[in-house]
Amino acid sequence: MSLGEPAGDEADGAERGDQQEGTEPAAPATGGPAHVDDGRPLDTTDEPSHPARRFWSARRLPAAALAVLLLAALGPLLYDVAAVRADRPAAAWRTELADQLAARSLDDPWVVAIAVALVVVGLALIVAALTPGLRGVLPMRRTDARVRPGIERNAAAQVVRDRAMDVAGVMSVRVRVGRSRVRVAARAHFRDLDEVRADLDGAMRHALAELDLAHRPALTVQVSRPAS
Repeated sequence: MSLGEPAGDEADGAERGDQQEGTEPAAPATGGPAHVDDGRPLDTTDEPSHPARRFWSARRLPAAALAVLLLAALGPLLYDVAAVRADRPAAAWRTELADQLAARSLDDPWVVAIAVALVVVGLALIVAALTPGLRGVLPMRRTDARVRPGIERNAAAQVVRDRAMDVAGVMSVRVRVGRSRVRVAARAHFRDLDEVRADLDGAMRHALAELDLAHRPALTVQVSRPAS
């Protein structure tokens, strides 16, 4: 599923166990797994003409929770202050709270516990405000300054997985798409493992190029025989 603006981190993966038919005779389940990991991002010839940054979350849930807490805490306090200004007696809860604050010292366990809780909440709000969020959406290359395209990791994994299943000899495949690396683990039920790995590596690079991601991830491909 692709996303685009204006509109708005590794357990993302997809697994498929569909059997792929082949015309070649089945090879014996021998030999170790074939593996490739060059550790380098995929090459790209065309650089994006506009910078593509990560999508930022609206943080609606933390903002709503904070607003409700502030309203619940400050609403009665403001009402009681206004009532006192209107020559009415202060509420019993506010009098008791003032007495407790005057009687307890700064090293009191309750005072320390409340202070620590407020610090933790404050740090969580700062982190939420300064980090993008939306780790499940990968930015794509921008060809128009007015549009910010993106694709969900699950959708990207689905595309890569479908391309992998088209490779002759691949019986099943598991794909994990991260921000900086794509991991493909396949099982081959016929053909030589090195041949399957080479074809799969090329197919995966082509599939990632089709996704047109802003930051091309590194690719890791593993091919092995199914457990007998």
